[in-house]
Amino acid sequence: MVLAHGVVYVHSAPPAICPHVEWAMSDVLGTRVSMQWTEQAASPGQLRASLPWSAAPGSGSRLAKALRKWQMLRFEVTEDASPGVDGERICYIPGRGFWRAAVSANGDVMLGESHIADLMARADGVDDLRARLSAALGADVDAELEPYRRAGDGTAITWLHQVG
Repeated sequence: MVLAHGVVYVHSAPPAICPHVEWAMSDVLGTRVSMQWTEQAASPGQLRASLPWSAAPGSGSRLAKALRKWQMLRFEVTEDASPGVDGERICYIPGRGFWRAAVSANGDVMLGESHIADLMARADGVDDLRARLSAALGADVDAELEPYRRAGDGTAITWLHQVG
């Protein structure tokens, strides 16, 4: 069986729902998940954790779908490319919703030619095209998540691999 690999970053979560997050991820991955939760300095009273995972290709989107039940979570799910499947990054920010993109092996966001052609066709001038390209590349999402990412520097990581 070919396995995909990725990481779930829960950037901020209320402590009361942390066990529910673990249970939802356990259900998707088919193995017990136990994460090491630490204080989120960028959002006092919230916790953060990350979990590298290995499972069937497409598990990244299934993990994101499972986590969206809690609209107060701030999270990212990555899935590295695997044979025949592009990598992807899915981010969720409360009040903003999902941002999702295909990513290359080195983590760069990839925009398809039809997506770029559509952005160019709908743009009202060069400045509007820049803004649309920036949004498609997730620049605003990255800017909003960066304080939460930095607040987790030095946090321990728990490795998890799918069984069976």
